[in-house]
Amino acid sequence: MPKMTNQQKYRLIGQAEPGELRQLAEQAASSIWRQQYHIQPHVGLLNDPNGFAYHNGEYHLFYQWFPLGTDHGMKYWYHLTSRDLAHWQDAGIGLEPGGRYDSHGAYSGSGIVKDGQLHLMYTGNVRDEAWTRHPYQCLAIMDDNGTLTKRELPVITEVPQGYTEHYRDPKVWKNGDSYWCVIGAQREGLTGAAVLYRSPDLLHWEFEGELKTSLPSFGYMWECPDYFELEGMGVLLLCPQGLEPEGDERQNIYSSGYLLGSPLDLGTREFQHGAFAELDRGFDFYAPQTTEGPQGQRLLVGWMGLPDLEYPTDNQGWAHCLTLPRELSIQGGQLRQRPAAGLESLRGESLSLTTRLSSERQRWAEAQGTAYELRLNLSSWQEAHGTGTFGVEFRVGEQEHTRLSYEPGTGRVTLDRSLSGAPVNPAYGTTRSCVLNPSNRQQLELRVFVDVSSVEIFVGDGEEVFTARIFPDPSSTGIALFADQGSADFDVSFWPYPTGAIPRELPEHIIEDGKVKS
Repeated sequence: MPKMTNQQKYRLIGQAEPGELRQLAEQAASSIWRQQYHIQPHVGLLNDPNGFAYHNGEYHLFYQWFPLGTDHGMKYWYHLTSRDLAHWQDAGIGLEPGGRYDSHGAYSGSGIVKDGQLHLMYTGNVRDEAWTRHPYQCLAIMDDNGTLTKRELPVITEVPQGYTEHYRDPKVWKNGDSYWCVIGAQREGLTGAAVLYRSPDLLHWEFEGELKTSLPSFGYMWECPDYFELEGMGVLLLCPQGLEPEGDERQNIYSSGYLLGSPLDLGTREFQHGAFAELDRGFDFYAPQTTEGPQGQRLLVGWMGLPDLEYPTDNQGWAHCLTLPRELSIQGGQLRQRPAAGLESLRGESLSLTTRLSSERQRWAEAQGTAYELRLNLSSWQEAHGTGTFGVEFRVGEQEHTRLSYEPGTGRVTLDRSLSGAPVNPAYGTTRSCVLNPSNRQQLELRVFVDVSSVEIFVGDGEEVFTARIFPDPSSTGIALFADQGSADFDVSFWPYPTGAIPRELPEHIIEDGKVKS
């Protein structure tokens, strides 16, 4: 698919050719890989989750949206709401770019409730005639009808000395009487960092300085920083670009991970932390954002995709989706991720299977489909010559399957999408693996969330997570269990997921004239 020119990409919806958006929407709707219960764009390109917040009994979630194609261009914020993190309602366009301080896109940012109103702080992207980038940190406020009004002037107008124009993605929180935000930055020496600001009112911000970490030269840019405290510890999420792969680690074009340590000292900006750890062991995970739920739980949503890569739906009028919401906790010095509890409301009638396999593969004929949850408990394994491998294959067809395997002798879990269907960026490999903590290898629980063109796998009660896009043929619907060179007990549960969890069609008023609200 040919790349768009800047003039083609940086257009508002109202500048689309007659019928252009409708044609793209019809093309996307006819795609065989449209998701059933994951948030996806009605048309065009989705990327970072933004403005994730709980307000007035609802979760509000926005995503970066370029409606006029699948290459990155003029970014809007698209708005969804939910009461249970499983069923989502369409709230239409949230932020529309095109103003003086976001003329070339409303880039990523976050949400916080103040004075009973949801406030959104985001990066306004501006390009001058020489195509030089000028970032501004902007603010919008949502009224009781869900309409967002942008403040006329930015709340942070300049990039401090020592940093480049790559300065974006404010994440806001409150501590005491002050509001704080971290922003992702690139130093003039082309290394990544996160900087800290303080405000009494979300309107007037003072630059405090750079976060002091033990990673002075760790990639060339830190995107999407997110700081929060959980169970008495400080957590900094970040997406450092430019890291080299090492063993099983960071086998992606760009990484996404976290630093865990003592709470950030807001006075000195010192953050005492441990090693950088990947948030997700799969192929397609980036730009996560968190919020606090009504019971104080910390929830996370990520972009199921990566920048600068191509995907099989790029020529079908749409690209990418969001991950399922995850609830975070800390256990054994590690951040754990579990599927949000509300997702269980999507389950259809369950099927179960208990069996012992010995050096064999067994199709589960009763359980099949393209959208479901699978829970697999492996136990009582006996390995032949210490090399047994056990697991499950899903989206199985005549020539296709996606394989999830476990080697108890080494503790290695591997996701293999080499035969998953249409290839997805094979230059970055077709398998990803991790090794479990030795204390967690006596038995293994796997929760597998399969959608039409994705899989999310939660390993060992959230010890590790694998996220991947897969693009199999619609006829590949089977499930198979296997035991290679050994025997093991398999206890499996299956729940189909029905349609109706996510909005399906782009509102007509947007297709017709690009209006934010009907």
